[in-house]
Amino acid sequence: MLKSVKSNSMRAAQLGLGAIAIILSTLILIHPAASIVSITVILSAILLVVGIERVLSGILVDNNSRWGSIGLGVLVIILASIFLSFPVGTTVFLLLLIAVALLFIGFAGIIRGIGDKQGRVWSRVFSIVAGGIAVAVSGLIMASPLYGAVFASLLLGMTLLLIGIQIIVAGVAGRKMRMMATKDVSR
Repeated sequence: MLKSVKSNSMRAAQLGLGAIAIILSTLILIHPAASIVSITVILSAILLVVGIERVLSGILVDNNSRWGSIGLGVLVIILASIFLSFPVGTTVFLLLLIAVALLFIGFAGIIRGIGDKQGRVWSRVFSIVAGGIAVAVSGLIMASPLYGAVFASLLLGMTLLLIGIQIIVAGVAGRKMRMMATKDVSR
């Protein structure tokens, strides 16, 4: 009886979470640029709460790193306040940082693919193509952060939609979702 209740609760949770993921993905796909700015605002608010927690723990907990914790907390509060004051600018800045990282990753993949003379041909080609795509996406984001934000939002929305569908299918089928394959080490 208890296993049946747990099973039904799990299925209900999977169906509910899958529905939430699909609703969020639909909102992201409808308003991609606003979604990225909203994510920046949410992360900035979380950063503000973390900064406040650091200051409070530095004040209330007596240890050797008290002033370091307070100083770091104040710095985080200042940065979070700036991020919350300028959410669009913060989003553009973060997108440009991502673009620079993608540029380096892309060039590294291209160089690795060209320079690896002992690797298999398909592996080298894949490395070069993946590096080229990373450089192209980096260039797109640098040329127009708005298009980069829309592109990132669309990828996020499509991924969230697929995950939501997967969770709902698992809930309807009555099976548990596995994020990663695990080995049975009890043997």
